[in-house]
Amino acid sequence: MNAPADTALFTPSWHAELELAYALDGATTRPVQRRHKGPLRVQKHLHAEGPQVCQHIIVHPPGGIAGGDRLDLTARVGKGAWTQLTSPGAAKWYRATSPAFQQIELNVEAGATLEWLPQETIVFSGARAELATRIELADDARLFYWDMVALGRPAASERFTEGHFQAHLDIRRNGTLIWHERQRIEGGDGLLDSPIGLAGQPVFATLIATGEIDAELLERCRERPFAGRGDLTQLPGLLVARCLASEALHARAWLIDLWRLLRPALLGREAVAPRIWST
Repeated sequence: MNAPADTALFTPSWHAELELAYALDGATTRPVQRRHKGPLRVQKHLHAEGPQVCQHIIVHPPGGIAGGDRLDLTARVGKGAWTQLTSPGAAKWYRATSPAFQQIELNVEAGATLEWLPQETIVFSGARAELATRIELADDARLFYWDMVALGRPAASERFTEGHFQAHLDIRRNGTLIWHERQRIEGGDGLLDSPIGLAGQPVFATLIATGEIDAELLERCRERPFAGRGDLTQLPGLLVARCLASEALHARAWLIDLWRLLRPALLGREAVAPRIWST
């Protein structure tokens, strides 16, 4: 007699890990560690601005994140080194019956600089996306960080009516918490349309940079044209910018515009956009 069939469906998932490290070798920042497991890689490192800045493009070959998937990324920037990390396109979180996870840990040592500049995260309606990012800064380490999130797919007239998006962000300097943020947005929640929430805009973005700028530059940043709502706040030692937009490309253009203005003032180098952003 045959045994009853197991009615549970087999749902394959990816567990991907990527571990990166960079060090200053003379006047050149070089990758000194690149370990991966599963579908998470970096392309060949580039020195488009010269030897001091090492650029890596992080690639997730499956092209999307589904229920049960887990992505773990760690990066360490050694003393005096300068690393710029970006991505070739949007990260897509698909509709699923179970959560998918992403955990990022970034460590920036004394005198080092990290630019974390990924392209947008698109969270499909019905996705269950749970993200956590922890950043550790030592002494005078510098950080330029942004993230963009699109809930649903506005171009396909898809609203975020199901699932959830959850994100944690902690930034510490020498072990002391300097930025702590928690977000959880449920599909169909009133927050999506509330004037004290997303005000009907499906895209939101955050920029956080260490350092301080003068009032004149702050005002110039605020006056930049933008097809959405955005503003900046100067906190002690930390500059924060937020925006709401109807499309990811508007938010991306605003963040890049701010980066071009702020990079010389905060990091001492003119902005040279990665070629991958224009392809």
